[in-house]
Amino acid sequence: METRSPFLDTIFLLRKEECITLFSSLQQISPQEEVEAGDYFETEFEKERLEFLSDQFTCSKETAVWAAKVLYHSAQLYLIRENTEKNIENLVPGFKGIRDIPSILSADLSLRFLPQVIVALHTIDPEDPLIAMLENILMQFHYSGIGYDLDLRNVNWQEELNDNTYRKLYLERIVEKRDYKLAEIPFINKILIAEFGMHKEAFWRELKTITEDHNESI
Repeated sequence: METRSPFLDTIFLLRKEECITLFSSLQQISPQEEVEAGDYFETEFEKERLEFLSDQFTCSKETAVWAAKVLYHSAQLYLIRENTEKNIENLVPGFKGIRDIPSILSADLSLRFLPQVIVALHTIDPEDPLIAMLENILMQFHYSGIGYDLDLRNVNWQEELNDNTYRKLYLERIVEKRDYKLAEIPFINKILIAEFGMHKEAFWRELKTITEDHNESI
């Protein structure tokens, strides 16, 4: 797909090379760009879906484009802040759709890169109000925030990880990111230890086994 805009250039480069381009000005994203981005994310979703071998989920193109716009504008706001304060909520809007597994996985195509943007913003100004806005988005789509320190104390994990495919993906990312905070939540820890079985030492030697009383570990 040819790239013809800062928005599309940014998204394609980020997905392909895991790096991001900062431009000198914020430009409005056209409806045609959103359509092209949606088609692109649908293709990318299908590629990733083949890896987790499930045909029960389809890409939510609308959610994928929303997440891409959040990521794009957040990255550009790292560099550009002049005359943006009044418009920041329009540039980084909250999610208005239905949060389900397809939307979580669709948003993740872009939001998995958001923690790196937040860290970069934090190095410039820890009090930047944009950081709290982005963290709130990640708390809603915390699959994309695995490895980043979020306050997830109110999550009902049994309900959240009820679907077998999503649970598998969530646990795999916890292991990949070595997220101890999540891995030591009793419900998650019990599943992880069971999945590791006798091979725990090979998968994650340092991970503690949390006991039932939630207060001690061995």
